[in-house]
Amino acid sequence: METRDALKIAREKDLDLVEVNPKAFPPVCKIMDFGKFKYEEAKKTREAKKKQTVVKLKEIKLRPKTDEHDIDFKVKHIRNFIAEGDKVKITVRFRGREITHPETAQRQFETIIDRVKDVAIVESSSRMEGRAMIVLLAPRPAGSKGGNVSIRPTVVTQVRREQPPVSTAPVNHEVDDDEDDEDDTPDDAEAAEAAETAARASAAPPAPAAERPAPAPTPEAAPAPSGPVVEAAPAKPKAARAPAVRKK
Repeated sequence: METRDALKIAREKDLDLVEVNPKAFPPVCKIMDFGKFKYEEAKKTREAKKKQTVVKLKEIKLRPKTDEHDIDFKVKHIRNFIAEGDKVKITVRFRGREITHPETAQRQFETIIDRVKDVAIVESSSRMEGRAMIVLLAPRPAGSKGGNVSIRPTVVTQVRREQPPVSTAPVNHEVDDDEDDEDDTPDDAEAAEAAETAARASAAPPAPAAERPAPAPTPEAAPAPSGPVVEAAPAKPKAARAPAVRKK
């Protein structure tokens, strides 16, 4: 249809000629009330936003030393968050040496989950994140009955040396006589040969000791002279000679 013919029909019906698909060849157009069309599109968008649910993540923080009264107060908040359709993240943060006792946080999780099991389920079991232990709760689906909710305990990794398995099979201490006889044969021969060698050594005369050279006589000191001791006179110094003079 020609464009001028389509415009003529739209004017006659007091409507608008709207191009629906401009990329087609030829382009696709539709005769409609454009104002009414825009109003219906906006209404559909509003209805979609009302039905759309945005799930938010709420966080509840605890400590291993949190009192029972404070836990009751936290449970009320968790119930309110679950009723609004939000998920709840429960965090127990450790300080110092408290991290060596993760079972304390595990007991707190079990207490809270037991109190909200009629409206919530465990979406993510307890796990460690740095120095904190967390668990994630989600609203219970419609139609499901609340039952006993259990969480897997968090296992703290410990290095343990594995010992080799100990065998429980009975040990046979009996020795075969044939093998024993075969093993004894070379021992008896060696013992007989050693006894014969010892007998020969005892029967042989002892070897003469090697002659050693006589020790050299020690020179005796000369006897000291008797009588008075005469000291020798000191020697006279020699006179210096005069140099010889040559005659010319």
